[in-house]
Amino acid sequence: MGKTTGFMEYGRIEEGYKSVPERLKNYREFVIGLDDAQARVQAARCMDCGTPFCNNGCPVNNIIPDFNDLVYQADWKSAFAVLDSTNNFPEFTGRICPAPCEAACVLNVNNDAVGIKSIEHAIIDRAWEHGWVQPQLPKRKTGKKVAVVGSGPAGMAAAQQLARAGHDVTLFEKNDRVGGLLRYGIPDFKMEKTHIDRRVKQLEAEGVTIRTGVFVGSAKDGLGKGSKVTNWAKETVTPEQLQAEFDAVLLSGGAEQSRDLPVPGRDLDGIHFAMEFLPQQNKVNAGDKLKGQLRADGKHVIVIGGGDTGSDCVGTSNRHGAASVTQFEVMPMPPEVENRPLTWPYWPLKLRTSSSHEEGCVREFAISTKEFTGEKGKVKGLTTVQVEFKDGKLVEIAGTEKHYQADLVLLAMGFTAPVAAVLDAFGIEKDARGNARASTDFTGGYATSVPKVFAAGDIRRGQSLVVWAIREGRQAARAVDEFLMGSSELPR
Repeated sequence: MGKTTGFMEYGRIEEGYKSVPERLKNYREFVIGLDDAQARVQAARCMDCGTPFCNNGCPVNNIIPDFNDLVYQADWKSAFAVLDSTNNFPEFTGRICPAPCEAACVLNVNNDAVGIKSIEHAIIDRAWEHGWVQPQLPKRKTGKKVAVVGSGPAGMAAAQQLARAGHDVTLFEKNDRVGGLLRYGIPDFKMEKTHIDRRVKQLEAEGVTIRTGVFVGSAKDGLGKGSKVTNWAKETVTPEQLQAEFDAVLLSGGAEQSRDLPVPGRDLDGIHFAMEFLPQQNKVNAGDKLKGQLRADGKHVIVIGGGDTGSDCVGTSNRHGAASVTQFEVMPMPPEVENRPLTWPYWPLKLRTSSSHEEGCVREFAISTKEFTGEKGKVKGLTTVQVEFKDGKLVEIAGTEKHYQADLVLLAMGFTAPVAAVLDAFGIEKDARGNARASTDFTGGYATSVPKVFAAGDIRRGQSLVVWAIREGRQAARAVDEFLMGSSELPR
C-alpha cells in the first residue's frame, strides 16, 4: 500500500452534510463529498491486510485495495479504470449502497472501517467531471437480439454488458422513464435522477434501444394495474411477441408487491403504501403535473416500517412540512454498537440512524399496529401494542396499548414478490416466495424453466440492494452471452 502505517496515523473522515434547515427546503442532494486531500487520507488508511475481506463483502467484488492505493497516489484516472472494471454504476452505489464492504474491512475488527463508499463516490464524480466515462462500443456485432425487461439497476447493467458483447439489445420499461425503483423509489435528495439520465445516454450510445411505457405480459392483465406499483405503461407486449422476435429474453424487474397490513380500519382513506407516496414526489421533481398528489403538509404522519424505504418516507414527509413524523419498527431496538468479534466480517446488527431521521422523527421500536381508527372514512389515528420475543415469536405485552394521532399512514414494510402477472404470462416456475426460479450456478446460470428466458435481480432473488442488482445483471449478461455464443468473455 502507498501508506503502510496510514491506518495507525489517520482517523476515518466522514462525508459532510448541508445543514438540516438548508436541505429541507428542496429535494437536491446534500452530501458534501471528500476533497482530494481528504480522499487521499482516507485511502491511506487501507491496510496491507493480506486478505482483503472487503472484496468479498462487496457483491460486485470491487477491487477495493487497488483503487484505494491509486487514490492515495493521486492517480484518479487509473482508480476509475479499476472501479469501472467491476461496477457499471458507481455513482449509484457510491450514494445509496449501505456499504457491506466497510463491514467486512479488516480495520473494522477493532477500529473504524476505511470509508470505502466515500472513496468510490469521489472517484466516479471525478471521472464524470473529467470526461473519463465514455461509451464502450463492441469490436464486432453478433447479429443476436436480446430483450431485457425492466430498467432498474439489474436491467441497465445487463443491457450494457450485453451491448458491449456485440448483441442488439432492447431494454423495456413499463414506466415513462428508465430506472425502476432507482427512478421512482429512491428520493431525489438521496440520488438525483440526472445520474440515471446520463447513463441512459451512454447506453444509447453503446447501441441499446430503450422502449419506455411498455408493459410486458398478458394483454388481459390491463397493463399490470393490479400490481399496486407505479405503472404508466401505454402499450402491452406479450411474451409470445418477445420470444418470436428475440433470441433471448432477460427478466430483470423489481420485487414490487408491497407488504400489506391487514388490520381493522385498513380501508380508511389516508393509508397508503410507500410506493404510492414516494414516486409521486419524484415525478413532480421531474416537472410532471399530478392531480391529487399525496402530501404530508401539516399532517401527523405515521410511517410503519423501520427500513430504508421508511426512512425515505420520513425525509419526504419532512420536506412536505409534516406536523410530526413517527416511524414504527416491529423489531426491538438493536444495540448502538455491534458486537464486532461476533459479527465481523458479516453485516452487523446495530442501530442505524439515517440523515432523514436526523431531520426530525420519533422512532418507536418493538411496536405493532392493532387497528386504524377514523372519522367519515378518513384515518385519524391508530392503536398499537408493544411486543417482545418469547420462544422465538413476537407476542404482545399486556397493558401496553397506546393511541397515536395520524392523518397520513405510510406502509413501508418491505416487498414480498415481483409482479405475478409477468411471471405468469411467461409461464415461469416460481420459488416458495413467488420469485422466478432460476439458479445462479455456472451451468445454465439465471435460466428459468422457460427456454431462452432468464431472470436476474429482485425478480429472481427477492427484495435486495442496488449493488446486488448490478451484480446479478452482470452475471446474467454473461450467462445469456454464453447461451447465445457458446462461450463468453464478459466478466462474471
